[in-house]
Amino acid sequence: MIGRSLLAALFLILLVVANGAGQERVVTNQLGMEFVRIEPGSMVVGRFQPTCAEPDPQADADPRTAWTEQDYRRCREIVNRQASPGFTVTIQEPFYIGRYEVTQDEWRQVMGSNPSFFQGDRIEGGSGRHPVESVTWEEALAFAKRLSELDPEADYRLPTEFEWEYAARAGMDREPSWEEIRASAWIGLVDKGTTQPVGGKAPNAWGLYDMLGNVWEWVADFYNGRVFPDPEPPTEGATHVLRGGSFLSDVKNATWFTHAGGPGNGFDVGLRLVREAH
Repeated sequence: MIGRSLLAALFLILLVVANGAGQERVVTNQLGMEFVRIEPGSMVVGRFQPTCAEPDPQADADPRTAWTEQDYRRCREIVNRQASPGFTVTIQEPFYIGRYEVTQDEWRQVMGSNPSFFQGDRIEGGSGRHPVESVTWEEALAFAKRLSELDPEADYRLPTEFEWEYAARAGMDREPSWEEIRASAWIGLVDKGTTQPVGGKAPNAWGLYDMLGNVWEWVADFYNGRVFPDPEPPTEGATHVLRGGSFLSDVKNATWFTHAGGPGNGFDVGLRLVREAH
């Protein structure tokens, strides 16, 4: 029989291993910004497997609109042409990512101003917990740089595109269902016409809020001009990648599988930071 002291020791060892070799699961900086530790792992990016519904022999279709066998054959050809097996991406190092999108209060404390469109009489109540928006990619970099200067014990940056997707998916290998989107994302079909305070919807499985909806989020990589990212991100380009959709987005943009190029509308574009795991 194993003694209580040995059981306690084994439990402590398991706890340390499960918690990233003793690292804190969530860290909070001097501004109160919370960052969640993300452990290394792999995912398949860019997988796209569309389907073409087969005819129902029992259906009483209108002959004026019913598909012919030629229509179905053409559909299958298009589906096969568009399908993509994707590629495997491995996140090799742990990192911390913001539990929430950067808020207007946080931006104001670091940068001394608030560029957001949705503040004052444009929203109900205070805007401090609303995500900051109307920021360019260069301004997002400047915020990360300034925050790193104010917090010398940490280094902050924009996430890479693959880090963002890995954190957003939180282990899922499929598209989110409509029920999951409605529970976790402020998008066009459920929004109230403006941004919303961060954390107002359900978090994902790793405790991150608003990874879909509310505001688009800048990431570090250049945009490749296509629906899906490439295995090797471009080293130059005209603009950078936006991820996650916004309160104006339709359901097809409320996903972690595709990306877009900025600057978008501006007033629905914000950011989320990574804090290096030293």
